[in-house]
This record gives sequence, structure tokens and C-alpha cells, in this order.
Amino acid sequence: MGTLAAVVGIFAGLLLAAPAAHATTAPPAASESPAAVTETGESESPGGSVTDGAEFQNRISGVLRNAGSPVSGVTIKASANGYEAQTQTAENGSWSIGVPEQGAYEVELDESTLPEGLGLADGQENPRTVTFAGTSNITTLFLLGEGIVLQGDSFGTKLVERAVAGLSFGLLLALSAVGLSLIFGTTGLTNFAHGEMVTFGAVLAFAFSAAGLPLWLALILAVAGGAGLGYVQDAGLWKPLRMRGTGLVPMMIVSIGLALALRYTILFFFGGATQQLPDSQSPMLELGPVSISRNNLVSLCVSLAVILVVAALLLRTRIGKATRAVADNPPLAAASGIDVDRVIRIVWMAGGALAALGGILWAYYRPGVSFNMGQQILLLIFASVTLGGLGTVFGALIGSIIVGLFVEISTLWLEADLKYVGALLIMILVLLVRPQGILGRRERIG
Repeated sequence: MGTLAAVVGIFAGLLLAAPAAHATTAPPAASESPAAVTETGESESPGGSVTDGAEFQNRISGVLRNAGSPVSGVTIKASANGYEAQTQTAENGSWSIGVPEQGAYEVELDESTLPEGLGLADGQENPRTVTFAGTSNITTLFLLGEGIVLQGDSFGTKLVERAVAGLSFGLLLALSAVGLSLIFGTTGLTNFAHGEMVTFGAVLAFAFSAAGLPLWLALILAVAGGAGLGYVQDAGLWKPLRMRGTGLVPMMIVSIGLALALRYTILFFFGGATQQLPDSQSPMLELGPVSISRNNLVSLCVSLAVILVVAALLLRTRIGKATRAVADNPPLAAASGIDVDRVIRIVWMAGGALAALGGILWAYYRPGVSFNMGQQILLLIFASVTLGGLGTVFGALIGSIIVGLFVEISTLWLEADLKYVGALLIMILVLLVRPQGILGRRERIG
């Protein structure tokens, strides 16, 4: 109990300090660039004559290029419900405008500020309406007459881009899904608090970075904090319940209560606003015909590397073999001399660390850190685990990739708000054909 109280105290202190520390740091990277400086060099309140909205977290941004070269000094305006803001494109062509709340905004490029002889490409809507959809950042691109070629013109290019985005999202999901699958495989517990473990990692990363720590150290400490949360959960809650012989259904209900308690504890200390991790705004990279943001590319590489390491540990190390033995038959593993409680404790710590890392990458993918971000992704994590086969780590990986690909590729035909519904639908259809999942084993129940 002393350990639990200490961890809770440290966590509460970090969360109390984080918003204040964040408020005193420099604005996001997008607003540090010349794109955030108006003609008057000032950023006034919404009631003033000119503002770039640098004080707001919700942002509309983009990049202006001509024949691959950035176009600077062009004025972009945004307005809605009496609020008006404007900015100028920076030396690298980027621009960003902050807005007080999410909703629909009219964005206009002032064509009189374009270089002589340069105009918008045919068919470009100006002004145009942009609408926030579940994220604190939205991007819109104005294409110039000799500028960026709209890659959406080619269905094949769009398909490749969506497939790459789907692979990145699927591997991000796999980090959390593998942790959940390991916990289910060794304990049989369906942990509904896993989403809050995802949130915990992102919130800790924000808290440590807002406290002034270098980003690399903040991320490492956040992942370690996720492992610590897994340790505290098992030592303070799940092991005592197992020792008392509590059934899996009551434990599942306890996990729902734990999820609510963690979620609203984070809300109390962290607040309901969406905050940004450092370097959340990243440039787009051109890899042949594919455009991908630097953050998404880093997320893809990190996720893949971590999953390969986890797979190697499970297949090649003694603790990995012991984990698979406990997942297969706990009584037989105990009779063989394996310390089942120690294996379960390690699994909880590994699951917490993977969930925390998944939360950090999810914050960069959205982007943004919010108190309910884990809840938003929890159903997709469950879909991945169920689709691949409950309790199978490699099944969770395959299920996550399928869900990620389907979510992103489906946007070619579905509205963006419906893409998660499609992922859950494909899970239902697969389970109707193969109830045990792709790599799961048939079991007789009853």
C-alpha cells in the first residue's frame, strides 16, 4: 500500500504541474515559425483587429508550394462566428492559425499576396470550409497553378498512401493489442482498463516534457511509468483477487470500474483540453509516389522494431518460454517449477510499457493528448485482439494490421467518421466465419 500511495502521489504532482508548466513554455512549433507572425507583428485578442490565434490549441495549418519550392509571405485567413484570424506563410511555405474552439471555419487564401504571375490551380475552392473531426489539428492545402500535383487524382497513388497509413496505424495498434493479449493469455482477464493505460503513457510524456525534461528522457520515463502502473495494478489489485479465487467475470467488472476511476482521475488533474507533445507538427516526406509525415514514419519504424523485439523475447528467452507455458496451461507450468505469479507480474509490466508507448505514438498520430484518448482507441484494440485470436500475441499483431489497413483504406469510399465502424464490422464478419479468430484455437465451452 505504501508503494501504491507513493506512485499515486508522484502521478498527481506531475499532473498538477503539467498544465502550468505547459502554459509557460513556448507555443507549439508551428506558431514559433514566421508563419505565426502577422503583418503587424502582433497577436491580438479575438476582439482586436489582427490575430494569428497563437494562444489556442486547436489549429488549422498547411504548406504552400510552387513546383516543389515553398512560397512565403502569402496571407491566409480563417473566420467563423465572429472570430477572425490571419497569418503569413513562412520561409518553408508552412502556415498555422489557432482557433478558440473546434467546428467549421472558412479559410481563404488572399490571392493578391501571391507572387506575380502565380495563381491557384484550376478547381481550387477559395474560400473553403474546413471542419474539425475528432482532432485538435486539421490540414488544408491550396494547390497552385504550377505547384503540387494533387495525388488524389490517381486512385493507385491514393490506395498506396492509405495502405502505408494503415500499416503505420496497425502497428501502432499492435503495441497496445499485444500487451492486452499477453495479459489475457496469462490471466484470462479481459482488462477494460487497458485504454487508460494507453492514456497514462501519453499523459506522463506530456507531464515530463512540460516539466522541462528533454523529449527523449520524457518518453523513456513515460514508458517506464507505464510499466510501473502495470506493476502496481497487479500487486495491489489483481494478485489479491486471484489469491481469493475471484472469478473472471467479477474481475472484468472490477476492470470496468478501474477504467472509470483512472479516466476521471486523469480528467481531474489533467483537465479536459487537448494538449500537444513537443514536435507534434512534423513536415511531410515524399517517398517516391507516397507522402507521409515524419511522425508517422518514425511511429511505423518504432512500432515495428519494438514488436520484433517482443517476438524475439517470447520465442528465444527463458522468460518468453515461461510466459507461453503459463498462457498455455498455468497449473502444468507451476508443476514444472515455473513461478506463475512472477511471470504474470512481468507480463503486467510489459503490457503497461507497451500500452504507454502505444499511447505516446497515438498522441503523435492524432495528434494530441486528452484524458479519454485511450477510451477512443479501446474498441479497436479489442477488435484487433479478437480478430487475431484471444490470447495469441501473433494473432494480435495480424489482427491489428488488418484493422489498421481496413480503417485507412476504407476512407477511399467511406466518410472519415465511419472508418472505425467499418473496422468493427469486418471483425464481426470474420468471427461469424471463424469464431476463434485467425490464429486462435477452437475450444469447447460448457
